Amino acid sequence: MDVTKSIVSYEAAAYGHVRVKLAEMLDSRGITRNKLRTLTGAKYEVIDRYYKAVNVEMVDLDFIAKVCYVLECKVEDLLEYKSEE
Repeated sequence: MDVTKSIVSYEAAAYGHVRVKLAEMLDSRGITRNKLRTLTGAKYEVIDRYYKAVNVEMVDLDFIAKVCYVLECKVEDLLEYKSEE
């Protein structure tokens, strides 16, 4: 049986959220935001927003790809889906 969920009738909190884990990744490797700026060429403000996980409503896939490349990690090392169930 096909059990497909619809979010049309759910409230925002009901379907979960995506957690940004950039701070954990950088801190565990001893890499500063300034060093990541140098390695990726991304603006410090962008890195800081992801690092603090504040006001990240849409993910910049190019930025995530750059971070994965320079840190030699996977997308799931930087982003994690947390369901509310």
